[in-house]
Amino acid sequence: MSHEGHPNQFALLGQRRFAPFFWTQFLGAANDNVFKFAFTLMITYQLQLEWLPAKMAGLVIGALFILPYVLFSATSGQLADKHDKARLMQLVKSLEIAIMAIAAWGFHTANVPALLACVFLMGLHSTLFGPVKYAYLPQQLSERELTGGNGMVEMGTFVAILLGQLLGGILVDTPVVGPQHVAWACLALAVLGRVTAQAIPASPSTDPNLVINWNPVTETWRNLKLAHEGVAVFRSLLGISWMWFFGAVFLSNFPAFAKEVLHGSPQVASLLLAVFSVGIGIGSLLCEMLSKRHVEIGLVPLGAIGMSVFAIDLYFAATGLPAAEPYTVGAFLAVPAHWRVLADLTLLALFAGVYSVPMYALIQLRAQPTHRARIIAANNILNALFMIASSVIAGAMLGAGLSIPQIFLAVGIANAVVAAYIFLIVPEYLLRFVAFILTRLVYRFRIVNDERIPTTGPAVLVCNHVSFVDAVLLMAASPRPIRFLMDHQIFKLPVLGWMFKLAKAIPIAPAKADPATYEAAFTAARAVLADGEMVCIFPEGGITRDGTLQPFKGGVMKLVEGLPDVPVIPMALGNLWGSYFSRVEGGHAMVKPMRRGVWSRVDLTVGPPAPAAAVSPEALRTSVQGLLAGSAA
Repeated sequence: MSHEGHPNQFALLGQRRFAPFFWTQFLGAANDNVFKFAFTLMITYQLQLEWLPAKMAGLVIGALFILPYVLFSATSGQLADKHDKARLMQLVKSLEIAIMAIAAWGFHTANVPALLACVFLMGLHSTLFGPVKYAYLPQQLSERELTGGNGMVEMGTFVAILLGQLLGGILVDTPVVGPQHVAWACLALAVLGRVTAQAIPASPSTDPNLVINWNPVTETWRNLKLAHEGVAVFRSLLGISWMWFFGAVFLSNFPAFAKEVLHGSPQVASLLLAVFSVGIGIGSLLCEMLSKRHVEIGLVPLGAIGMSVFAIDLYFAATGLPAAEPYTVGAFLAVPAHWRVLADLTLLALFAGVYSVPMYALIQLRAQPTHRARIIAANNILNALFMIASSVIAGAMLGAGLSIPQIFLAVGIANAVVAAYIFLIVPEYLLRFVAFILTRLVYRFRIVNDERIPTTGPAVLVCNHVSFVDAVLLMAASPRPIRFLMDHQIFKLPVLGWMFKLAKAIPIAPAKADPATYEAAFTAARAVLADGEMVCIFPEGGITRDGTLQPFKGGVMKLVEGLPDVPVIPMALGNLWGSYFSRVEGGHAMVKPMRRGVWSRVDLTVGPPAPAAAVSPEALRTSVQGLLAGSAA
C-alpha cells in the first residue's frame, strides 16, 4: 500500500488485517486487569484471610500472573511458529472463556484458591498470546506500517490496562453484589474477545515442520541462543526488557508513592497510573510521525535520554513536599508543586513509549520469519526475569532505607548507564540517532520514492557524492543498515571518522595508490552482498568540488562482478551543495556553520532498481543526473 493511500496508523483500524486483532488484544488486556485489580481489592478490603495478608495480596497475584511467562514462553513461541496464528489466537480466546467461567464461580462463592488458580491460568493465556501477537504483525503489515501498528498496539494495551483497572475497582466496590458484577464483566469481555478473534484473517505457519520441544528449560535456552544470533535483535530484546524493569519500578511503587510521598488518597494513586498510561500511549502513537513511517531505531536514544531526564527530575520534584492530610484528587491538583510531578511522570512515560516501539518493530523486521515467534518468546522470558529482578532490587533498596524518590533517582541514573552501554556495543542506534537529528533539525529532509529501497535481500546503492554527511543522510533514509565504501582518508576526520568506523564503513583507496586496500574493499563489500545486506558506493570517487556530477568510475562494475541479479539502485542527493558539510569556497568544507541558514531543504530521490547485468557506469550516471534534474524542478 502506498504512503498516499495509507495516511496514518489510525487507518489500520478500518482494515480487517489489523482491526479484529487490535480489538482482540485490547479486550484481553482489559480483562486481565479487571480481573486482577478487582481480585486484589477484594482480598485487601473485603476478605480477612490469615493465610494471605492484605499487604501481600498484590505481590502474590503479580507473581502468579508472571510465573507462566517464565515456564511456558518457550513452548508458546514454538506453537506460534508451527501453527496458523489466527487459529491459535482463536483457541487462546476460547481458553479465556473457560478460565473466566471458573473465575465467575470463584467470585460468586468468594473462593480465593480458585481465583488464585485463575490468575495463574490468565498468565498462561497471556503467555500463549504474546508471541502470536508480535509474530502476526510483520506477516500482515509492511515495513512502512510496522512502527505505526506497534504504536497502536502499545497505546491500546496501556489504555486497556487503565480502563480495566478503573472498571474492576468500580465494580468490586459495589455494595453486596460487587464480586458478581466483576464475574459477569470478565465473562462478557472474554466472549467479546472470542468474537473479534473469529474475524482475524488467516496468518499461515512460518515453520509447519517444526517439531515441538516440550521441555521448557532446554527450549528456553535454545530460544535465547536463537535470539543471540542477531546482535541488533538480541540487544533490542535486552533494551525492551530493561524498559519493563524501568517501568515496573514506577508502577509497583505508585500506591506507596501516592500515600507516603505525595500524601494523597487512593484516588491519587489511580491518577498517577492514568497519567503514566496516557504518557505511554501518546509516546507510542508519536513514533509513526517521528519516524516518517519507517522502523526508525534512531528514536531509541531519544527515548532513553527523556526517560533519564524526567526520572531524575521526578526525584527533585517529589523531594521536600510538606506533610498534609490525605489529598483528594481535586485538592492534589490544586497544589502547583504537584503539577511538576505529574508532568515528569507523563513525560518519562511518553519517552518510554518512544523508546520501546521502534525496538519491537526492529525485532519483528529483522528476526528470521521461521522462528520470529520464538524470538518474541525469548523476549517475554527476559521481560519476566527483568520485572522479577526489579521487584527484588527495589525491595532491597527500600529495606536498606532509601526513599521512593531516591529509588526513582537511582533508576534514572542507571537508565543512562545502561543506554550508553547498549548504544556503544550496538552503534547502529547511536548512528541512527545522529542521522535522525541531522534530518529533522539541521535539514528538512525529503525522500522521494523511498519504497524503492528494499527491506530485504542484497542491493547496491549508487549515489552522487556532495558532502561529508551523505552517508549519514542515506542511513536516515534506509529501513535497515547500509555498508558504505568510503575513501580511506575520511576516516582520519575527527568525529565523522569515528562515526564511520562505528558504522563499519569499508575503507577504499585508489587502485594505483594502494592496490591492496582497493582489492580488500571489494572483497569485503561482495561478502556483505553475499550475506544479503546492502552496500552503497559513491562512483564519482570523491566529494564534488564544484557542485556538478562528476564522471562515474568503474568500481561499481567491479563490485557486482559475478552477481548479475543483484539490484543496483541509483539515488540522487539534491539541494545539498553549498551547505556547511559540502566543499565550497576554494574546496573547503565545514567553515561557515550558518552558510545556508537553519533547516534548509535537502532531497533524496530514489530511482528504479535494475539488475547488475543491465547497468554500466555511464547509464548509472545518466540515471542519477535525471533524478537530480527532477528534484531541482
